[in-house]
Amino acid sequence: MTFLSPLDERYGRAVRTVWGRVLGPVLAGWSDLGAYRDADATAWRRKHLPTILAGERQVASLTAAYLEQTYAEIDARAPRVELDLDDVTGRALRGVDPEEVYDRPFITMRHALSKGADVDDAIAQGKHRLETLVKTDLQLARTHTVRDVGEDLPAVEYTVRVLQGEYDCALCMIASTQRYTKRDLAPIHPGCDCLVKLVKADYDPGQVIDEERLERIHDLVEEAIGRSDRGGRAVDYRKIIIANDHGEIGPVLGFAGQRFSGPDDIRLPT
Repeated sequence: MTFLSPLDERYGRAVRTVWGRVLGPVLAGWSDLGAYRDADATAWRRKHLPTILAGERQVASLTAAYLEQTYAEIDARAPRVELDLDDVTGRALRGVDPEEVYDRPFITMRHALSKGADVDDAIAQGKHRLETLVKTDLQLARTHTVRDVGEDLPAVEYTVRVLQGEYDCALCMIASTQRYTKRDLAPIHPGCDCLVKLVKADYDPGQVIDEERLERIHDLVEEAIGRSDRGGRAVDYRKIIIANDHGEIGPVLGFAGQRFSGPDDIRLPT
């Protein structure tokens, strides 16, 4: 199991601070709109989209600095990290204009109204869509930076995910037992706060780097949903951990048909 270093912890705190500074005013601005017509949507984006984009650039810059410091510990001759922020933020994240992306919460709200939802519920659905979009884009800025910077660091053989939340979903837990090639875009889910660490190795350890932990997680999943099968026949493990090739944001981890009631349902021993 990979543990967090003081540098990891400082970086994690810095990124979470950016998340808070972005999400707070952006979500408050949604709730304070009062009206959600096209003109209101345009005014909202004009005011808040710069905050979101600035947050993406901050996360990318923090990640590049973190990777540079981490790599210096791996290779004393480490090159200086060069990163074009335009390559890992804004339109580069999804291949879609952010103006279009951040019209989607308004579309979600209007769709809910068309299906008979009351106004308050429709507004809440739009706000949830907005929060998901912002969290996803901030995390994409991180993973895209890891991908781009990692390509220029020849001593790095692969990357691993490191858990850092107080509670971590089963998806992140399983992913943390795997290794990824450094050009892979690290799989994510909205709200994920896992770190992506660079690893120098003399050999490829194979896909699974912590077999014991992986087996323990599967055991706990079986306790939670009542069945398990390492062969993947009786239980489709793709419904518990999925890496979907999303057309805009790349691989995504997510539940498909399986839900746990809370963080206590699956918890690894300390």
